[in-house]
Amino acid sequence: MECAFDNLDAAGFLEIWQHFDADDNGYIEGKELDDFFRHMMKKLGPEEKVTENRIKRLKQRFMSAYDVTADGRLQIQELANMILPEDENFLLVFRREAALDNSVDFMQIWRKYDADSSGYISAVELKSFLKDLFLQQQTTVSSSKLEEYTDAMMKIFDKNKDGRLDLNDLARILSLEENFLLQFKLDACSKEERKRDFEHIFDHYDVSKTGALEGPEVDGFVKDMMELVKPSITGPELDKLRAVLLGHCDVNKDGKIQKSELALCLGVKAQP
Repeated sequence: MECAFDNLDAAGFLEIWQHFDADDNGYIEGKELDDFFRHMMKKLGPEEKVTENRIKRLKQRFMSAYDVTADGRLQIQELANMILPEDENFLLVFRREAALDNSVDFMQIWRKYDADSSGYISAVELKSFLKDLFLQQQTTVSSSKLEEYTDAMMKIFDKNKDGRLDLNDLARILSLEENFLLQFKLDACSKEERKRDFEHIFDHYDVSKTGALEGPEVDGFVKDMMELVKPSITGPELDKLRAVLLGHCDVNKDGKIQKSELALCLGVKAQP
């Protein structure tokens, strides 16, 4: 494999990704995937005659090894693992031992690096985030490389090309798992089921186990609630909705949402 993409760096990887993810949907799939492996076959050298059968075999070989999600398409991290040398695979910095499966953890990251509270992550803030990640993994990266990686990340994940990342862009980068609330149907079940589901929901967002949602716990709950109605919300929208929820549910005005307060808002009688 190394002979096909010798000395590939972040900029070269970006060029390949943008070329083959022709519809810019975050995956290389279908005809895009066939085109990629045809390109790879040609890169392997003139002695390898390009035939549809050879392309099919090459595709099967590498998809079985690198298509971690087994969905028949390549995500950006999977492609990076396939063609980038390990010392240039800047996407490895996002590899986690445990999946990011709680919006509370995600919102903690968001609040920390949206340093100016603009509701967006700028290139400067993204660079700070990347720098901290490399430090956590005890990886030394030069200033020029950090700039190169930041630029590549912005070009790959800034879907509306406005020079900043919104909530959904960062969620894609961090591979935030499916909305926790999608598994519940609070309006279509019995009272007992609603009570049971409420307990599961509150326990999920009460990460600190204080019996009240506060800070990023409120953020995570608001994010997931609103995305049930509107799949894509911005940082400023989340801030407005957070204020509305607190205004409606925070009866004692302590800046938190007690379990009993949230139960009242949702029309559920919580367990004491």
